[in-house]
Amino acid sequence: MTRKYFGTDGIRGTANTPPMTPEIAMRLGMAAGKYFRTTSPRRHSVVIGKDTRLSGYMIEPALVAGFTSVGMDVTLFGPLPTPGVAMMTRSLRADLGVMISASHNAFGDNGIKLFGPDGFKLSDEIELEIESRMDRALDDKLAGPGDLGRTVRIDDAQARYVEIVKASFPRGMRLSKLRICIDCANGAAYKVAPAALYELGAEVFPVGVSPDGFNINREVGSTDTRALRAAVKAHRADIGIALDGDADRCIIIDEHGDVVDGDQLMGLIAGHWKTSGRLSAPGVVTTIMSNLGLERYLADLGLSLERTQVGDRYVVERMRQLDYNLGGEQSGHIVMSDYSTTGDGLMAALQVLAVMVETGRPLSEIGHVFDPVPQKLVNVRYHGGDPLAEALVKSAIAGAEAQLGTSGRLVIRKSGTEPLIRVMAEAGDADLMDDVVTSISDAVRAAGSGSA
Repeated sequence: MTRKYFGTDGIRGTANTPPMTPEIAMRLGMAAGKYFRTTSPRRHSVVIGKDTRLSGYMIEPALVAGFTSVGMDVTLFGPLPTPGVAMMTRSLRADLGVMISASHNAFGDNGIKLFGPDGFKLSDEIELEIESRMDRALDDKLAGPGDLGRTVRIDDAQARYVEIVKASFPRGMRLSKLRICIDCANGAAYKVAPAALYELGAEVFPVGVSPDGFNINREVGSTDTRALRAAVKAHRADIGIALDGDADRCIIIDEHGDVVDGDQLMGLIAGHWKTSGRLSAPGVVTTIMSNLGLERYLADLGLSLERTQVGDRYVVERMRQLDYNLGGEQSGHIVMSDYSTTGDGLMAALQVLAVMVETGRPLSEIGHVFDPVPQKLVNVRYHGGDPLAEALVKSAIAGAEAQLGTSGRLVIRKSGTEPLIRVMAEAGDADLMDDVVTSISDAVRAAGSGSA
């Protein structure tokens, strides 16, 4: 069945245009509410968190109208990281959790992510069933006047999340000797992240903690680390932590201003957990985008690397299938199932900090655990149609695969959240890598479906 609304990470789009309109949000609330409402006489409930985008004030009440109309009680958290919403869904025994966020995208976009009562993102099958209900007439099985859902706002959700995050840090360990810059991207973690680090003893220098509805991810956060690198230098910090708009991913900056990406973080954590006996199984789950160097590093440790399609929900699904407790993405989504049901940027950063404290070594010495195989990624924007179906593009891909042979990898895919074709290649020969990426990118543009 073809997806109409849901992508790889919920529903996402430009605010106030389909599918990010109040009407569609209300229909989603009604359809999802009916799906999760059972015949049990107990009250049914949904929890809703959001980031700091202006459009959140439009999407949130539309969702509330949908859920309450079918008899579901609603608990509102206000700004809270995506992993916090997932945790609170399970903690409060809600039937459904909702996060309103477009993650790392600019303020003009927004999105809706759904979590089941177990705190995990919904399966493809459930999303497709909700989609099918959204396009039906929704005026049946509405709640009667006396059975409408109630709405409450709780003020301690952020404090609860801070305590959960702190509990993931080794008992008895403190950050009292570390100077930490934390960039919250003017997003959902702008209060909780600095608070958690401060309460664990660190000297904290916040960046991106003045949201105004428009500046989320703007020149701050995990997709633009310039402000954080400047702060690390200015404050002579030991580490810089960059979160994205909903704080489910992180990128780390060492004391010299060098970037430590998600692949290096997974390698670092995996090595430390293997030594300390904390890996539940001898391997790590990541996606097709992770560097070949990570795979080789893990193999040297006696660990396997399992790859999935892009999207942390697919990483989590494979982790659950294999009983792995560590996985993630190169972009900085790190999933540690001992602590969370989805990626958590702050918790991942705390694991890195724990290694620094335990070893007494600076991040520059421990953060680079493998030499990456040269990798190049180009995003080619398109405006309609399917560029990958064009003969010119198919020919370019076939030619590139022949050139690479067994010496590298080629990954071509559509973005699940934006109209982009992502062209990625890895090869020991950097010139060859550049050639194959350029040839495919040029073919996509020449096909007339997109522009750089």
